[in-house]
Order: sequence, then structure tokens, then C-alpha cells
Amino acid sequence: MSWWWILALVLVLLLFGIYLSMTAGRLDRLHLRIESAERALDVQLALRTAITIDLAVSGLVDPVLGAVLTDAAHAARTSAALGVREREIAESDLSRTLSLAFVDPEDVSEIQRDPEGAAFLEDLGAACRRVELSRRFLNDAVRACRQVRSLRMARWFHLAGRTSWPQTVEMDDTPPPLLSAS
Repeated sequence: MSWWWILALVLVLLLFGIYLSMTAGRLDRLHLRIESAERALDVQLALRTAITIDLAVSGLVDPVLGAVLTDAAHAARTSAALGVREREIAESDLSRTLSLAFVDPEDVSEIQRDPEGAAFLEDLGAACRRVELSRRFLNDAVRACRQVRSLRMARWFHLAGRTSWPQTVEMDDTPPPLLSAS
């Protein structure tokens, strides 16, 4: 075997090693992106829950509506310790409760007449939009990571190590229509 063949073989192995290293680095960055997106979603969900509870106990809404909002927000807050599926259900319930609570334009405009109420509704609408965006960013990162992990070379050489398969967050995060316009 001549030295040209040996040089070509070494060059091919070097390029293959660089490709594997770059793919492993990309997977690592995607997993870090997923972790930061999960933390951001957790923060936004907690903020939405806190604003909902503050609005419910402020006296600006009907007492019955306040109790319903408080119950849904409390269920969402405590579901974080239960599990992923339970949390998705509780957060979806909170989204639906918010959509139903602010369906009447007259009720929303009555709350907005009070400066504190207008600030609550603005903050709540912004928090709902940020929840929606945070979940989208997380699910996009999960899809990208799954795509790279499903590559044949990534599977054969176990480039993801022992990290678990990333999961998307499936919940209803649609902001209330009247709050998203404000």
C-alpha cells in the first residue's frame, strides 16, 4: 500500500471524526436549548398563574369568577409537582378558563375602566402571549433535536449519550381573544 492511500485513509477518517464531533456538538447545543426553553416556559406559566390569582383576588371581577379563576390557577400552580401530563391538563384548563372568563366585551371593558384593572388585563394578555411563544420555542427545539437524533450516524455512534428522548409540551395555550387584542 502506497503512502497516498494511507494519507487518503487518514484524511477520510479525520473528516469523518470532525463530522461526528460537529454533530455531537450540535446535539449538545440543542439539548441545552431545550433545557433553557423549558425553564422559560416554567417561568411564563408561573407568571401567568400569579397574575391570574392577583386579578381574581383584586375585587375587580365578579366573586364567582374570581373563585373559578383562583381554583384553576391554583390547580395549575400545584400541578408542576405531579407530572408532565397532569401539568399539561391543568395549564390547558387554566387557558380555557381564562378564555371563558373574558369572552364578554362588556365585562372586559368594565374591568379596563379601572386603571388597576387595565394594567392587570394588559399584564395577563402579555403573559398569555409569552406562554404561547415559549411553548412554540420549546417544541421547535424538541423537533430539531429529534430530527438530528434520528440521523443514522447519530444513532449508530450514540452521539446523544444517555439523554432521554425529548418530549414536546402539548397543551392549550391559546390566549383569550379579548386580552390578546389589548
